[in-house]
Amino acid sequence: MSDSATILAVDLGTSGVKTALISISGEVFGWEAESIETLFTPGGGVEQRPSDWWASFVNSSRRLLHRQHHKAENIKAICFSTQGEGTIPVDNEGNPLMNCILWMDMRGQPHLQKQHKGLLNLQGVSLSHVVEWVRKTGGMPSATGKDPASHMLFIRDQFPHIYQRTARFLNVLDYINFKLTGRFAATLDSILTSWLTDNRDSNHIHYDSLLIRQSGIDADKLPEIIRCTDIVGEIRPEIAKELGLPSGIKVVGGAIDNTAAAIGAGSIADFDTHVYLGTSSWMAAHVPFKKTDILASLASLPCAIPGRYLLMALQATAGGNLAFLRDKILYNKDRLLREEKAKDIFEIFDKIAEEVPAGARGVIYTPWIWGERAPVEDRTLRAGYFNMSLNNSREDMIRATFEGIAYNTRWLLQPFEKFMGKPIGHINLVGGGAQADVWCQIIADVMNVEIRQVKDPIYANARGAAWIGAVGIGEINFEDIHSLVKIQKIYLPTPEHRGIYDEGFAVFKELYKKLNPIYKRLNH
Repeated sequence: MSDSATILAVDLGTSGVKTALISISGEVFGWEAESIETLFTPGGGVEQRPSDWWASFVNSSRRLLHRQHHKAENIKAICFSTQGEGTIPVDNEGNPLMNCILWMDMRGQPHLQKQHKGLLNLQGVSLSHVVEWVRKTGGMPSATGKDPASHMLFIRDQFPHIYQRTARFLNVLDYINFKLTGRFAATLDSILTSWLTDNRDSNHIHYDSLLIRQSGIDADKLPEIIRCTDIVGEIRPEIAKELGLPSGIKVVGGAIDNTAAAIGAGSIADFDTHVYLGTSSWMAAHVPFKKTDILASLASLPCAIPGRYLLMALQATAGGNLAFLRDKILYNKDRLLREEKAKDIFEIFDKIAEEVPAGARGVIYTPWIWGERAPVEDRTLRAGYFNMSLNNSREDMIRATFEGIAYNTRWLLQPFEKFMGKPIGHINLVGGGAQADVWCQIIADVMNVEIRQVKDPIYANARGAAWIGAVGIGEINFEDIHSLVKIQKIYLPTPEHRGIYDEGFAVFKELYKKLNPIYKRLNH
């Protein structure tokens, strides 16, 4: 391990870009961030401009390297962690032909059903197709239409002129790596949710000709597949000059956010579990086997570590509920607002939530603001505050929001442990939400599990990208990472809150059962 080697690690999430200089040992020397605009269109469309990603990366990198210019000469690699399940059609020169269709976009759902119609249907898809997908890939296209399998069909059917001009369909990570190197390539995790790869041997993941034929997408529009630790190429000279970097720096494949977070959280050993709290949320653990639980929407899928799989349980929206509460309820820019938007409003939320007693004085929040992925996959579910009375206030709503997301995470716990075949001993917590001590304690109390707050949890994705990059250039092995991760604080469940949260969780599940038919009627 080289003491001086540094990785330029970038976390390109849904809400923005964080660019960091990180040592091989995981020390963050400095970072810069920029927000990214998300565009919401009629019919469930959610998009971002690839040009905004690139501009944010360039601007944040230049500011960072200007401040840390003495570190720039030690940069050995560039490696990205990005949001997953985005789709960008590009031409032969790699120019985007339209905005990126994001992971929240549901417009492809009817096109998926049309492509895969059959006499015997499961969620609108032929049962024979389901069997083939699960056997080979470990999963199947989301019935909500939120992944590239549906996005590509949407473009094919709704924008045929763009489809004809498309040289490659790229994910977010693939597009950034092309911009850096000029090479069309997809990592084995970024290509995953196109559901076109045979993943039965984690050391030999490849496209499956039958799945491609059934998909309705032309094979020549798909990029080559590389491992997360493969070197994509060297940074283009003109890009190096623009950023103020030396020439010859290696660009390592990198990973999508959940793959990178698993590395950055230090959950390297089999069955070690982490929870990521960001705009969306997930629970994940590396396991030595490929397996699928269709009923609970759980699967172990290709990851960055050779010979292993990553068990993933995705929640559609976590911290996004707090952003919604801030932007659309408490500080909506309408004629009622007569105060400046507080800069550190989330810190105020933390303090308010800490002052409200466990159980939020009876208020329960369901965090399905954009449908749900696991343990039930249902695009019609919606968020709501329940059991409010004249005795409640917005302080209770804030506390209930934290607790509702924790209830939703607990909902995953039983099927997750059943999948692994063993109970979870502790959970490493990372992501922006893990910075809040009160939220860490709420999750420990609600889930009745020891929570380990990883040091500087907001850097987990970038640190994971840095360590993937370090493995790629031969500076470390994945086995070294466990000793490099630092735990900031451990939160144990509070015995006095056990009864409150057990009852709250029972009501949470009952709300789903009672309201599910109503949401289907309202949002079909």
